[in-house]
Amino acid sequence: MSAQKAQKTGGRRLLLKGFLLAVAVVVVSGFVLSGCSRVSTQPDEMVLHYAGGTFEAIKFEKCINPSSGATLLGPGDTGYSYPFGQRTFDFTGAEDAESKPLSVVSKDNVEMTVSGVATFTLNTECKTLQRFHEKIGLKYRAYYEDGESEGWRRMLNIYLRVPLDRALDAASQEFEWRGLFNDPKVKQAWEARVGVLAREFIKETAGADYFCNQNYSGGGDCGDISLTIQKPEPPEALVSALASEQAAKAENIAQAQRNAKVRTELESIKDLVKVLGPQGAVLWQAIQKGQVSVVPVPQGSNLNITPQNR
Repeated sequence: MSAQKAQKTGGRRLLLKGFLLAVAVVVVSGFVLSGCSRVSTQPDEMVLHYAGGTFEAIKFEKCINPSSGATLLGPGDTGYSYPFGQRTFDFTGAEDAESKPLSVVSKDNVEMTVSGVATFTLNTECKTLQRFHEKIGLKYRAYYEDGESEGWRRMLNIYLRVPLDRALDAASQEFEWRGLFNDPKVKQAWEARVGVLAREFIKETAGADYFCNQNYSGGGDCGDISLTIQKPEPPEALVSALASEQAAKAENIAQAQRNAKVRTELESIKDLVKVLGPQGAVLWQAIQKGQVSVVPVPQGSNLNITPQNR
């Protein structure tokens, strides 16, 4: 083979190798990029970014704050979305509520139902949210997946409903049902007691301050959840009995007033008898009732009275 021909053949081989290398780079690059994803957050959303996957250990990378533009996640990376801002736990039993009304037992052993709403903010301070996710969120799949997840609702029923139920029941054991039902001062004292116990039991159940005041925006004490609770409702039979009792009391008061009026009238008659005598008292009563007409008689005139035949 001539030197010129050998040089041409070598050039072709180099071009072929270069082409194959370029194709390989494009294929590999395409493979890597196809494993990537982009995450952007809404104003009411916080995302936890975890790196790693099949071939490497999973580790926490960073928090992606609300209203963040597109963030690139590498191959195998995962983003977990959690709510940022005010949320509620509804135990009114309404169609979209997280729970039906809760049952309590009063000091005098009457079972009552309580409905209400707990308003709170999930603690989204980055390290705190990471701990919440790793201790609780993963267990219940409480992170959002295309909106609020069933796991989020299950988590709330464990970490809010159960301690709330416990607090309501413990506070109700300190008051009798009548006061809880129709005494505003008793209800106010009961609500304050529920608030104290709820804060204690919620933190005890969760193990940390994961559920904060609805106005918490990060930093410092996260505050307490806000409770709006209705007065406890006793069984309908007791409500009806209480209404009958109140009606009877009202009737007794009315009768007492009527009796007092009769006694006053009798005392008045006794006084008339003392002054006018029995007949005079009767005549006075008849005049007062319009049963006898009184005709003025001029002084010095003769007057003949002819009784009417009955």
